[in-house]
Amino acid sequence: MNQRKKKLFKGRELVIATKHEKEKVIAPLLEQALGVTCIINEKFDTDVFGTFTGEIERELDPVSTARQKCLRAMELTNCDLGIASEGSFGPHPSMFFISADDEFLIFIDKLNHLEIIVRELSTETNFTGREIKSEKELMEFADRVNFPSHGLILRRAKAENKDIIKGITDINQLKEAFKKLFEEFNSVYAETDMRALFNPSRMKVIEAATKKLVDKISSLCPHCNKPGFGITDAKRGLKCSLCGSPTNSTLSYIYVCQHCQYTKEDRYPHKKTTEDPMYCDYCNP
Repeated sequence: MNQRKKKLFKGRELVIATKHEKEKVIAPLLEQALGVTCIINEKFDTDVFGTFTGEIERELDPVSTARQKCLRAMELTNCDLGIASEGSFGPHPSMFFISADDEFLIFIDKLNHLEIIVRELSTETNFTGREIKSEKELMEFADRVNFPSHGLILRRAKAENKDIIKGITDINQLKEAFKKLFEEFNSVYAETDMRALFNPSRMKVIEAATKKLVDKISSLCPHCNKPGFGITDAKRGLKCSLCGSPTNSTLSYIYVCQHCQYTKEDRYPHKKTTEDPMYCDYCNP
């Protein structure tokens, strides 16, 4: 990031809205790139906006939730610069049989009237869960999801939001929690703990999203010179090299400035002017 862009943020405090140690991967990148000093508010409880385990339902979409968290943290710390993330887990939107971590990061600068959002969609996640009927099944499940480096959660049943034991990272703790629940309810549901501090795989995705955010902040609009000039849409339709029919491959990227609405189309972003027939629905139905 050049010095002109860095001057917008250099020397300012930036609050990271988290209670799950996301600052460990976010702060170093932002401090180096922007010249800010990152802070957190240890009393700020992001769980009020929703929990992965379902005790508190997330009422808004991920971006709106991240925005609320960010603005609330900024208010509590009297900070005009903030960042928040929000993750969702489930089937990948196009590869339905693969689990995905869908992370949104929002950067808000009240002083310069900026709001910059990035998304990182990754299949590098251990997100899963299953009903457990024996200690042997529990150990097999734990091994498959990279326990103990990745934490686990046990509960009496998948749809039950009471009697939940979270943040399990020790084998003895795991066995004791299973024994307690199984003896009392005769059923146990095990799942991966997706809170960032208990899930190194998710931390890596958040780190990747932060790098993407830094790149977007570094991109200035050619017309008004404001940061955050990034891709807002992708046009499909790259022609098949054999038959000339449009394919689903990317033909161009669309950039729109959120401030002045300047629009730019970048054709053939992958330096390809035609697509291989194997990706053509006509040549390879």
